[in-house]
Amino acid sequence: MSSKFLEELSNDYEKLFETEIGYDVIIYAGEEPNVKEIHAHSNILCISSKYFRTAFSNEWAEKKDGKFILKKPNISPHLFDIILRFIYCGNIELKNLQGPDVLKLLIAVEELNIQQLISHIQEYLIKHQTVFLHQNPTGILETIYQHETFTDLWDFCL
Repeated sequence: MSSKFLEELSNDYEKLFETEIGYDVIIYAGEEPNVKEIHAHSNILCISSKYFRTAFSNEWAEKKDGKFILKKPNISPHLFDIILRFIYCGNIELKNLQGPDVLKLLIAVEELNIQQLISHIQEYLIKHQTVFLHQNPTGILETIYQHETFTDLWDFCL
């Protein structure tokens, strides 16, 4: 007999995310004066993203006191927390973000190569942030053009 305990497993990962027990990654997210030190687990990050698998490889990895050090000044602490919560817990809440922050989140998840979020966030922007997308069409198109994986937004804006 096979049993499924996905909810309990998800809750366990959420506790791990919130308590940071046994972390082996220190991420510095944001730019001065708004840098935040965030703790995570390399195994969990590597499962979710090719970017992290490469970042923690022997060629790339920076380590200090047995912990991987990752600096991401181009991703705000708030957005990095949203991304990590998705990686650990499998859920993401976009409705509390304004259009520009949703677009920044999309750019961040593309950089971190979190594939399942790229299409989800594009779909959210198209369905719920249409006004934002039409406010600055030239700027939006320029951003989309720089990111070849934003095909849904490209199709929508053209």
